[in-house]
Amino acid sequence: MSAGTTRLLLLGAVSLFEPVNGYQIRRELLSWRVDEWASIRPGSIYHGLRALAGQELLTATTIDDDGRDVVVYEITPEGRSRMETMIVDAIESVNVFDRRAFLAAFSLLPTLAEEQARASLTNRRAALVDGLAELVAGQSNEYAPPHARRTLDLWTRLAWTELTWLDGVFAEWEGGDLRATFHHSWAPPADDPGTEMIAERERYLRALGRS
Repeated sequence: MSAGTTRLLLLGAVSLFEPVNGYQIRRELLSWRVDEWASIRPGSIYHGLRALAGQELLTATTIDDDGRDVVVYEITPEGRSRMETMIVDAIESVNVFDRRAFLAAFSLLPTLAEEQARASLTNRRAALVDGLAELVAGQSNEYAPPHARRTLDLWTRLAWTELTWLDGVFAEWEGGDLRATFHHSWAPPADDPGTEMIAERERYLRALGRS
């Protein structure tokens, strides 16, 4: 997995839950199963957060949390700008052979303005149609061995599946369900770790003198 996608996931997770500590980010990202589809080693998350703080894309502040020192992270204006650019690029740049960057960006879709998110997905759909046309044209190569043609057929079917999936995303958008994530009308259930993070966020904000 590229370092850029790892940075994107870390910036995005911090932006969703800030102020947030490293353990919370690790737990949240592992619940997204990033260790499986994004090949992110759990132990590298802490190093990545410190590196982003060193690049001034995050701030790292040590606070007293019930008698123990805890480092909490927040995204900086530069970090947010970088994150949004990376999300748009990952959504609009279609690679029919590797969708991991897109999966990372789509996981962070609510961090964009709704209008930007929809525009970027619309651009992706158009680019995907072009990519599909190239795949279909490649299937007519009479010199390709049978197993290679079957491989290309798999890539083509996967691209068609994504196109159908995108149309479903737009349909859900029109129905209003997807808008909930942009207008803060969705909340995790009471037994979800995300609910605990919301309570911890309020405690961290008080420690930072911002509640």
